[in-house]
Amino acid sequence: MADFKKIEALEKRLWSAADSLRANTGLTAQEYSRPILGLIFLKYAEFRFTQAKERVEANTSSRRRGGDIKSKIQAEGAMYVPDDALYSNLLALPEGANIGLNVNNAMKALEADNEAIKDALPKTYTRFDNDILKGLLKSFTAIDFGLGSDIFGRIYEYFLNEFAKTEGQGGGEFFTPSALVRLITEVIEPYHGKVFDAACGSGGMFVSSADFVASHNKNASDELSIFGQEKTGDTVRLSKMNLAVHGLQGDIREGNSYYEDPFELAKGEIIDGKQYGQFDYVMANPPFNVNEIQKDRLVDDKQRFPFGMPRNDNGNYLWIQMFYAALNKTGRAGFVMANSASDARSSEQNIRQQLIEDDGVDVMVAVSSNFFYTVTLPCALWFLDKNKPVKNKDKVLFIDARHVFRQVTRAVRDYTSEQLNLIANIVRLYRGQDIDNTYLETHPDTGNDGAYSLDNFFKADNGDFTYKDIAGLCKVATKAEIIEQGYSLNPGRYVGVAEGEHEHDEDFSARLEAFQEELEVLNTEAHELEISISENVANIVGTM
Repeated sequence: MADFKKIEALEKRLWSAADSLRANTGLTAQEYSRPILGLIFLKYAEFRFTQAKERVEANTSSRRRGGDIKSKIQAEGAMYVPDDALYSNLLALPEGANIGLNVNNAMKALEADNEAIKDALPKTYTRFDNDILKGLLKSFTAIDFGLGSDIFGRIYEYFLNEFAKTEGQGGGEFFTPSALVRLITEVIEPYHGKVFDAACGSGGMFVSSADFVASHNKNASDELSIFGQEKTGDTVRLSKMNLAVHGLQGDIREGNSYYEDPFELAKGEIIDGKQYGQFDYVMANPPFNVNEIQKDRLVDDKQRFPFGMPRNDNGNYLWIQMFYAALNKTGRAGFVMANSASDARSSEQNIRQQLIEDDGVDVMVAVSSNFFYTVTLPCALWFLDKNKPVKNKDKVLFIDARHVFRQVTRAVRDYTSEQLNLIANIVRLYRGQDIDNTYLETHPDTGNDGAYSLDNFFKADNGDFTYKDIAGLCKVATKAEIIEQGYSLNPGRYVGVAEGEHEHDEDFSARLEAFQEELEVLNTEAHELEISISENVANIVGTM
């Protein structure tokens, strides 16, 4: 919780500095956001470079020092930062120096020594006055980059939302909270293989995957191949910057994921006449409830959308099919999705039915409201698996985690490492795997009080841990039970309520918001049905 408050204070300090550009220049938010992020990137690059250099020197005797220091730094998972690109050297520029020119040259020098960020960094600093740049450089010196593995991505998303407000826009794309990113990572367990994110944003899913691999004593660069897609060039460049600063390389491409398929997602193996995709893991937080998608351009793409087009004006089930189609024969997917998708009716229900009949759904997790610090609605985490163990065929694990959270501030929630560890290990026990407490052990948390210890829920008298259904928390449902519920994937329909549990005002508020979201979907479907009936009646009358 202390870290969250530090991050909030950091965000406000950075925004205050950024807002001075709006006040003192005629630039738009888009024009001044990238230069500011570039300076933060440069500062972060030096932070990681310095750490890596210290490790290299500590592991090298004085007689053996020297040699190819650049490759040694990069082997430590950091970028090599030449003297001309050191943030500290920019701070030390003499009075009267052209700071904008020096910052431009620093960006060029960093790109020259790190191929992964070629043409990704901004070089427009000569348009700013020296005093403004000097103020920005000084403002960023106190940034504590030890606050989280994707702090760079979080700062970026905070800026996006503030810039959107400045320009009178709504923030349509939201930063994925690190707690949800990490939970997705822990459940799909990307130990080795090809990882894909079709809406990769700043690349936070990739950073989390690399951290997972590293925490299990493997080198992420050796184990993972990273592939991402984003619709805007600026975001592609940011993702490349975020990967590079974490010592990762990936193939990140610009393109609208609805209409463009540069990786040919679904073109993997054909086994027993069935087409599989090419990725081992898919992770994503796609935009929810997107409308006005030109479905006529997609209707013939049977490989990416094998279950057909939803009739209503909503993109949720396009994303779900896209993720499923991208998986290879043993692939797993984990993604964030609007709550309403779990129960959506009409054509979306038909698509969901086909997905369930294909036995593609593995785990569903209901998440509390207020995890996204820009929106309050609850959401769901979907987990798909094309290689379920035999004992779990035609079954789905439902976890209702709406009551599992830590109240960080009045408006924001997250998980303690103990809570997250519990949810992830429920899945492992369901799959028949050994429990894995690596995340809990490597992320000490002052909020851990033992209330969410695995021992309290799944430890048998003989000391072993065994999965069992727990009212109000988790239940394994058979396909027959799911059919009885109209192919609903809403955990609340299966898990039930724990004995003695009462609904709180905040839970009612969250449910009310979810019902409102569902009502909007139903109203849209009703309107479409009304149009369809009118057209059919007109056709019948016209033939009489």
